[in-house]
Amino acid sequence: MDYETLKVRVQDEICFMQIHRPEANNAINDRLIEELVRVLDRHGSEVKIVVLEGLPGVFCFGADFKAIEQSLQHRTSGPVLDPRPMYELWQRLASGPWITIAHVRGQANAGGIGFVAACDIVLADETASFALSELLFGLMPACVLPFLMRRIGRSRANAMTLMTEPVSAKCAQAWGLVDETAEDSVNLLRKKLLRLRRLSKSAIERYKRYMTALDDTPAASKALALEANIEVFSDEDNLHKIARYVRTGQFPWEQAGR
Repeated sequence: MDYETLKVRVQDEICFMQIHRPEANNAINDRLIEELVRVLDRHGSEVKIVVLEGLPGVFCFGADFKAIEQSLQHRTSGPVLDPRPMYELWQRLASGPWITIAHVRGQANAGGIGFVAACDIVLADETASFALSELLFGLMPACVLPFLMRRIGRSRANAMTLMTEPVSAKCAQAWGLVDETAEDSVNLLRKKLLRLRRLSKSAIERYKRYMTALDDTPAASKALALEANIEVFSDEDNLHKIARYVRTGQFPWEQAGR
């Protein structure tokens, strides 16, 4: 099948999904979420490993601000986006009957961290960086945090949110967000897949069910996370900051005309 936002390859019970929106810095829009869900619906029963990748320079840069700015022109009231499909996709990556691997090269930012934290295994090249930039625009990583806190704990997730600055691959590995790094992460991924392919699909399914039952944080946090996300994306001041950034490239703290 042809996809607008993805490159998809299925081989030896492994589904490779590469986010491919180079014109938009691999940002998240409705079509990307729809197509990722479609791939899992189509191939989920036949594979036992799902690999999610981005581009060499950027894994995923978070919400598509340009798409949000455009939707503002046709909006009457309420939030400009519905976070539920994205959150439910992350839940599916976290609890589905496959081993999910995030292969991160370059930048992972904001909602991109949600994809990373939802996966079972995270591999990264040494140039990768990880950041939560939402508070700079008056937003917050409401949907990301339930998944991120499972991996790195409350205090480090809190620090990433407040500081808004990139964390190196080395630091992300020390914190537990990344499981392993390498200069050649493509070769690292290949080696891990050779070993993971030895596991049976039934064993993987049984184990993932058990692990999800042990820690149901994303499911328990869903209602609160969606409510908080809708709140910040309904704030007119926040939406003005996003629109201004798209039009001028200026961050909220920068004066107009500078």
